[in-house]
Amino acid sequence: MVVNGINVTVNGLSHISEQEIASYIDCVEQKTNERVSSLDLSPAENGKVAIEYVLQPQKFERIRRITGYLVGTVDRWNDAKQAEEHERVKHGLH
Repeated sequence: MVVNGINVTVNGLSHISEQEIASYIDCVEQKTNERVSSLDLSPAENGKVAIEYVLQPQKFERIRRITGYLVGTVDRWNDAKQAEEHERVKHGLH
């Protein structure tokens, strides 16, 4: 099922409402400060609910060390520095 745009799998909890599921989603997002991608709910001991979740991937900017500078992009470099970066030998990962 989909609740608030999030794929939710409910195993063995036939009495659970969409409002309760939305509350679990809110709880996870507040605890992690990140958006939930998917949520699995199942019964746990003592009448509790086991929650397993996957968070949405984080966006990140690539940062490289080029000629002594930590940079994300080289678009603001002058022509000489960009040419120097272009001519460098780039080593691949194995």
